[in-house]
Order: sequence, then C-alpha cells, then structure tokens
Amino acid sequence: MIAAAVLSLMFAGTFAASAQVGFGVIGGATFSKLSKDVLKGENMTQYHVGGTVQVRLPLGFSIQPSLIYNVKGSKFAFDQIPDAPTGDLSVGYLELPVSVQWGPDLLLFRPFLDVTPFVGYGLNNKLSVPGADIIKNTWSSSSISRWEYGIGVGVGLEIWKFQVIGRYNWNLGSLVDLKSDIDGGFGTLLRNSFERGKFGGFTLTAAILF
Repeated sequence: MIAAAVLSLMFAGTFAASAQVGFGVIGGATFSKLSKDVLKGENMTQYHVGGTVQVRLPLGFSIQPSLIYNVKGSKFAFDQIPDAPTGDLSVGYLELPVSVQWGPDLLLFRPFLDVTPFVGYGLNNKLSVPGADIIKNTWSSSSISRWEYGIGVGVGLEIWKFQVIGRYNWNLGSLVDLKSDIDGGFGTLLRNSFERGKFGGFTLTAAILF
C-alpha cells in the first residue's frame, strides 16, 4: 500500500515540468462500521478534516495527497447474546491518503474516477459499553493497533475551485495488534472480541482549492 503511494508520487514527478500544483483544505463526513463475524456492526457517523495538495498532470490525471485527522468508529453488539447492549468504539487517526484521479476537463467542470491508497496512525480511541466505565486511549492494554492501511475507490466532481468526492474505503489490516503481549483482563477480552475486525465504510469529502 505504501509502495503504491510512492509509485504515484514518482509518476507525478515524471510530469513535473507540465504539472500544475494547488493547495487546499478538505473536510467531510466519515460513515463507518466494524466488520467482524461475532459482532453485529452498525454504522457510526464521524468526521475528517485536514489539508491537501493537488498536482494536475497531462492526459486528465491528477495526484492529490492529503494529511487529515479521520475519526472512524462503529456501534456493535454480540450476535450470540439476545438483547445484548450496544457498545461504541471510535478511533481517531492521523491519515495520509493519496488520491489518484482521472477525468476529462470539460472547461466548466471535471468529473473523475478516484483510487486512493491510505495509511494512518492512531492518535486516540474510546470504547463505551453500557454498564462499564468508558475506556480511552489505552493502546498497550487494549491491544488496539495504532497503524491502519487500506484503499478507497470512488468518484468525484470538480467545479472551479470546489471539489466533492464520494469514496468507499476498505481497511486491510486488523483493528487489534495481534503481536502485542496481553496479560489477561480487558486486553484479552478486547482481542477475543475484535480479532480480525476492520473498519470499512463511506466518506463524503468536500475541498476548496487555492
């Protein structure tokens, strides 16, 4: 995934002489849920915000890396437990998505296809289960992995200096750190519950380019 991002930037450098570079701010809504066999994941709405750099290339291509704070989460319940209480899990990532875009410039607007590999580092997390204390930022004891990576695919529309992108994102790594040492208690419970779980979902992003 990181290799794909590096290759994208190398491709951009090849056409540097004819490229047009612009900067901007982005933000939007993150709709995500947890994929896990023993958990019943439900959608949670969060947000993302940050900055972006657009490199316009020949032949309708553009490369657009961004640095954002992206909050992903999910409501969940255990399928095997009737009337199980619903819990909430959210993780805030410092994320680097590299959007590779292609679309024709139609003068007044530009529709485009989008493929976006991304990597992120967790800054904070919160787990809330009815009847228990809220757990925050316990990376070592909870075994939640700080690192995430994945890919998104979507479509976008650019009108003058405004851009909107709808994208579905797949996280490819496990939500928990399977290599960390767990000494029982809450960490063991979380690992058993969320092992092989992943965040997936849709983002709707708006950008203003300068």
